Amino acid sequence: MLKGINPLLNADVLRALRAMGHGDDLIIADTNFPSDSVARQTVLGRLLRIDAPAADVVKAVLSLYPLDAFVDDAAARMEIVGKPDEIPAVQQEVQSEIDAAEGKAWPMISVERYAFYERAKKAYCVIQTGERRFYGCFAFRKGVVPPDAE
Repeated sequence: MLKGINPLLNADVLRALRAMGHGDDLIIADTNFPSDSVARQTVLGRLLRIDAPAADVVKAVLSLYPLDAFVDDAAARMEIVGKPDEIPAVQQEVQSEIDAAEGKAWPMISVERYAFYERAKKAYCVIQTGERRFYGCFAFRKGVVPPDAE
């Protein structure tokens, strides 16, 4: 255990988050997402796991991970097939965690299922969660940490 770091963030996840640079994508996926096969195609090349609900994982990750303020798609959700405007409870919970982490409303964009798979394959890494509800899949683009004020 380390002070100030959410205990859900294991050493492998911390290493990946630290290694990522501005513009790299992180995928946080539910248990039904083809995480292992997709993760093999990412920059990291292997799957990371945090066995917790999606909103808890997002809260932990965003406690350290800045979102990219220079793009419109820094936070994205997989849209429901045939119902792109419907936002299920799992996505509403994650939206609340994003807004809390950023201290303002930061709406996610929706990404069609197969387009989401393609974005995931180009990501830096995939974290598979213990989320069992459908459509608990999210993409986050890493932003920058500004220098300390002088």
